[in-house]
Amino acid sequence: MIRPFRYALKDQTPIYVFVSVLFLMGVVFGALMVNALTLEQQQDLSRYLGNFFISINEGGADFHPMAFWEVAVLHLKWLGLIWLLGLSVIGLPGILILDFLKGVLIGFTVGCLVGQFTWKGLLFALVSVAPHNLIIIPVLLISSVAAIGFSLNIIRSRVLMNRSGSVAGPFVSYTGVTMALGLMMLAASSFETWVTPVMMAWVTPMLESSLTL
Repeated sequence: MIRPFRYALKDQTPIYVFVSVLFLMGVVFGALMVNALTLEQQQDLSRYLGNFFISINEGGADFHPMAFWEVAVLHLKWLGLIWLLGLSVIGLPGILILDFLKGVLIGFTVGCLVGQFTWKGLLFALVSVAPHNLIIIPVLLISSVAAIGFSLNIIRSRVLMNRSGSVAGPFVSYTGVTMALGLMMLAASSFETWVTPVMMAWVTPMLESSLTL
């Protein structure tokens, strides 16, 4: 049982490397996008972040933490879309685009915080963005590799080798992996719903004080 898993992991290592590099490229691209903002856009962004931090610190009406199922559905939709794209060969580019886009979103978010508040923004990013994404990002990368592997298996068995073997076994395994990853997404959603807002409330007084300087 362990040896086949080890061999499968070894066979998929290049895919893991490629998907991880693509994600990191998205993070870098997202961070660089912050520098491309105009002065007016930067001022609007700074004003929005300032109001957001004040609202968190004072419990204002502008800050509404998302409910658990709102967060969970958002992440599960992303995971489900990757699973769906993996069912067809033409979905391969879509999987890669989603991985790159996820990196862009994270890179842009962290880049905005650091660009506006330097090390205090980095600290806020560490408590608001990093914790749950330590689970979400590996889950998305593993699901992407599983989706790409399933799609490539279809190409090898049906297109290149012209085999008529059943894909039921690989499909069940692929779906099972996705469902297991979905449980991990629920765990990450729980953390994001109930723990992350508390951690954000600890750090926001520091950022609010910098706004008043």
